[in-house]
Amino acid sequence: MAEPVTALDGARCDGLATVEDGGLTGMITLRGDLSSKEVKAAVKEAVGLDVPGQRAALMGEGTAALWMSPDELLLMCAYDGVAGTVATLEEALEGQHFLAVNVSDARTYLRISGPGARETLAKLCPVDLSPDAFTPGMFRRTRMAQVPAAFWLDEGGTFHVVCFRSVADYAFNILKTAALPGGEVGVYG
Repeated sequence: MAEPVTALDGARCDGLATVEDGGLTGMITLRGDLSSKEVKAAVKEAVGLDVPGQRAALMGEGTAALWMSPDELLLMCAYDGVAGTVATLEEALEGQHFLAVNVSDARTYLRISGPGARETLAKLCPVDLSPDAFTPGMFRRTRMAQVPAAFWLDEGGTFHVVCFRSVADYAFNILKTAALPGGEVGVYG
């Protein structure tokens, strides 16, 4: 049996920011009534986090709960823990109208860190990423150049990006290009 690998196989580049493959990460799409006590309890049991508010991201110890739409979350956990997390959700939501699907191998996870992280991502996304407008815990689904992507900012100043696996090389390469030394715009500093 083949060992799982990410689409980017550990790729990393250092420039104005560090752009790197986030590694194998468990990702589960959960759809349902996010305001119901059953869904809230199931998410808490599965990943140890509350249901995030609109356009918000919550991060825990190796887990995350990301608001995708009014009836959809992306839950992140250990790659090898996805089956157990889905089973936990299915058991907790039995009798409810919901969908819990493992999408780990259909997505790519990247991190952008360092002093130029904000500027690197801002070159590619139509989102106001100024420090006053985009703060830790905020979450956006948007376009990153020509592809759909979602991202959030953690307390340490690292951006976390999720996109489709099929565009992983493109996403990494446009981020790498945006982070090239000499390409500083200086809009945030």
